Amino acid sequence: MLPFIVIALLSAVLQFFLPWWSIAAVAFGVCFWRSQTGWRAFGNGFLGIAVIWFFYALVIHLQTDGILTARMAGLLLKTHSSIPLLLLTPLIGGLVGGFAGLAGQQVRTVLAANRSSTLKRV
Repeated sequence: MLPFIVIALLSAVLQFFLPWWSIAAVAFGVCFWRSQTGWRAFGNGFLGIAVIWFFYALVIHLQTDGILTARMAGLLLKTHSSIPLLLLTPLIGGLVGGFAGLAGQQVRTVLAANRSSTLKRV
């Protein structure tokens, strides 16, 4: 639960100052630091980013009375409804966060394996 909250809060704050892809660095770093398994790392990264991106998309939708999201849905998805766009946005962000979190956990596992094999040789 802690990695999910840390990923969500850090990515929400950093997206105001850094590019969108900073979410990957946040998910990688937090899952490198805290996650025990690959499934948990992917889940924490996915949910942490997907929740934030859903709320960002919903706020933009409500602020523009649905005009912006409806036009973007028309351009990208060839539909007049903004609901598919509101569902696709957190899915894309969640996948980026999930795979970055999984990569962070896997790098930690590889480094730990290298450290233990180096200690056995000495």
